Amino acid sequence: MRYRPPSLADVIATLDVDCVGDHQFRATQLDNPVHHIAGGHIAAQALMAASRTAPGRTPHSVHVYYIRAGDAREPVDIHVDAARDGGTLSTRQITARQNGQILLEALASFSAPIESLDYYQPMPEVPDPDELQPIQEQLAEYADELGGHWVRPQPFDLRYVDPPPRLVVDMPEPPPRMRMWWRPNGSVVSDEVLHSCLLTYLSGTTMVEVALARRKQTPIGSFNALIDHALWFHRPVDLSDWVLSDQVSPSGVAGRGLTTSTMYNRAGQLVCIATQELYFGRGRA
Repeated sequence: MRYRPPSLADVIATLDVDCVGDHQFRATQLDNPVHHIAGGHIAAQALMAASRTAPGRTPHSVHVYYIRAGDAREPVDIHVDAARDGGTLSTRQITARQNGQILLEALASFSAPIESLDYYQPMPEVPDPDELQPIQEQLAEYADELGGHWVRPQPFDLRYVDPPPRLVVDMPEPPPRMRMWWRPNGSVVSDEVLHSCLLTYLSGTTMVEVALARRKQTPIGSFNALIDHALWFHRPVDLSDWVLSDQVSPSGVAGRGLTTSTMYNRAGQLVCIATQELYFGRGRA
């Protein structure tokens, strides 16, 4: 059977984790040809599960360590420990297991609304997303490669300001950053937690690209594995409109690559800063 990439509806459906007990959840995975659980996906599911235990509060940060790979053909069990509930902040410890083995450990923090000083680093000057081609059009001349991988339908509409990895491999020098506008390929209900989880999912699938570009590689045919992943949600992200992700890889050392993404809404407000470290070593982390 020909593999069908997940749609936006598939991603949203699998983020709706099932409550199977007190602070116990079960998460269905998105299968793929190599049956590998995507790091951004399971991190988003962990964040969603934790949010179910902190009603009335919204995510402001999540810090994830990926312990081992899992099998996307089987569900994942997620346990949430209510570490603390303060007057403003709630902290949750999250453990994801499959067949008794730990796949992920995370800490997530949730905040009640509070009025305070608001400042942020300005958004860089970039072309408007309506002036840029969708990735499928930008890579149309590579449509015959890898069974149409570069032009496949995706859950998100991606529009690159800087060359994406497939173009970088043919360039003399990789660009210092990889900026792209993104938004869901379809409508999403107005839910701040869901939007934060979708942003987490997206960051797990795109931030690797800037580190790969520095290595003159693409996500296809190169080994990499997420080691850790952290996000800070500075203000609600509205996924009815575009989000700019300004991605850089400031360091590559000892078989690891560090990446950061600074995300802005269409109005130029900072909505999220994410960091991620990837392993490019001898084949298995």
